[in-house]
Amino acid sequence: MKTFKILNQQTCCDPSTNCCTPESSLPVAIIGAGPIGLAAAAHLAVRKQPFILFEGCEEVGGNIRTWGHVTLFSPWQYNIDSSAKDLLQQADWQEPNGELIPTGQELIDTYLQPLAELEQLKPSIHLNHQVIAITRKYNDKMKSKDRNEQSFLLYIKEKGEIKIVEARAVLDATGTWGNPNPAQGNGVWLPSEQALSENIDYHIPNVTASPSLYANKKIAVIGSGHSAINSLLNLAELKDKFPDTDITWILRKKRVEMAYGGEQNDELAARGALGSRIHQLGDDEDIHVVTDFFTSSVEGKDKLSIIGTQQDQKHVLEGFNRLIVNTGSRPDYTINGELRLAIDPTTESVAALAPLIDPNEHSCGTVDAHGEAVLRQPEKGFYIVGAKSYGRAPTFLMATGYEQVRSITAFLAGDEASANRVELSLPETGVCNSTSGGCC
Repeated sequence: MKTFKILNQQTCCDPSTNCCTPESSLPVAIIGAGPIGLAAAAHLAVRKQPFILFEGCEEVGGNIRTWGHVTLFSPWQYNIDSSAKDLLQQADWQEPNGELIPTGQELIDTYLQPLAELEQLKPSIHLNHQVIAITRKYNDKMKSKDRNEQSFLLYIKEKGEIKIVEARAVLDATGTWGNPNPAQGNGVWLPSEQALSENIDYHIPNVTASPSLYANKKIAVIGSGHSAINSLLNLAELKDKFPDTDITWILRKKRVEMAYGGEQNDELAARGALGSRIHQLGDDEDIHVVTDFFTSSVEGKDKLSIIGTQQDQKHVLEGFNRLIVNTGSRPDYTINGELRLAIDPTTESVAALAPLIDPNEHSCGTVDAHGEAVLRQPEKGFYIVGAKSYGRAPTFLMATGYEQVRSITAFLAGDEASANRVELSLPETGVCNSTSGGCC
């Protein structure tokens, strides 16, 4: 196992050679090369701050590629970070029309990949590097002496080898993708559901690319958020070509209207249109809607059954060929186990964010912009940003993450005035009500 220090965005040396750097020249480490991680890199590059970015996938935006067929509900103007845009324009990048709405694939190919190839970023981006742990130098979680004066150590797995990289600050932008919630309403993963994983999708499947799995089959979609709605709309398009496709939508909400969102009142037209389109499908009875259903288990072999309760009575939905479980995701804090964190016990978000995003208290799809002060952790110099900062709450927007890292990187560069400013105004959903019983 080797320990490396970083200087001027390059691996400097093995400490056994006595080629060591002063603590002040250590980089900021970024974990995750999605939109938020790359935006953080862009801001640090603009401010001439050394950084190093680690991505576990073989390309930037690797998680997005798995849902590349899905169209975002926010247009380009909300999907491009300001510092990233400045750097790209210096390289004669062709900016997309701000009013158009990209797919996930277009987000990668038109924006993230060109950004990662810029000379200011590329040398500091390390793909296929999986961070497995973060700790303080000379400390475990229990030790307090001189803790905040010590640098961070990141343990990184690459090609079977473990490396240790030293950093002065860390931004965790790993998101929540790949860590979905189960079908079971109480959040517990049961062996019976895990055994059926080949017959269950936990993302928005590309139904047109694998029609044999969905066409003229009986499919159930569990969930009430934007992912579930997208899955239902894709299945409805498939049903137009294969009319024997049977679609059931299963929600915990007491009324399906609660899932439609702001519709025409939403300031993001495409987001509102999702609700309006699914509203129309429900009215036309193109899908079977089951409300007030709490899933207790999923069972079966050739045909799947969903066991649960409806109006306090046991109820079984039977005969499904495949399930799409879009019940949200949860953060994984495994790599953060030796750090001192303030995490809300309900939302599993950054603690100071919880009052703004807890769906038990708010139905808002929009959260006020916030920055370094709100995201600050007890572990000085460590920040959770992007979707992971929201924990299990479903209301995160890409533009929110861009504002987070703009503020944090300003603070790390010593520009506290910029860090304390709010430079973002988000579009309203049209459904913001306090104590409404939740939005999810």
